[in-house]
Amino acid sequence: QVQLVESGGGLVQAGGSLRLSCAASAGTFSSYAMGWFRQAPGKERESVAAINYSGTSTYYADSVKGRFTISRDNAKNTVYLQMNSLKPEDTAVYYCAADAVVAALFPGPGGGKYWGQGTQVTVSS
Repeated sequence: QVQLVESGGGLVQAGGSLRLSCAASAGTFSSYAMGWFRQAPGKERESVAAINYSGTSTYYADSVKGRFTISRDNAKNTVYLQMNSLKPEDTAVYYCAADAVVAALFPGPGGGKYWGQGTQVTVSS
C-alpha cells in the first residue's frame, strides 16, 4: 500500500508559478511511475504529466507542454510539478498517482493504482 499526500496548491494570479509536491509513504517509491492529473468542475479528469520510475522519461499534455515540469527525488520519496506561466484554465484540483507502468498514467484519464487526496490550484485572471 502506498499513501500519497499532495501539497503546494493555492491561489495565484495568471502568469504566476506554483510547485506541487506529492510525498509517498512507501520505501518502494522508486519502483513506481508517477503522474499528475487534474479535474476542473464539470470536466473529466485529465492527465497532465507523468514520469517513469527513474526520472529519465517524462510526458506532458499538449496544454501544459513548455510551462509545466515534472520531476522526482527518489531519495525523498517525492514527485514534483513545477507550474509556470499559469493560466485561468489551469484551475483545477490536482492529484498525483502511482502505478507500476507509465502507460497506466499517461496519456489517458488514468488508471493509477494509488491516488492522493488532491490539492486545489486556482488561477485568477
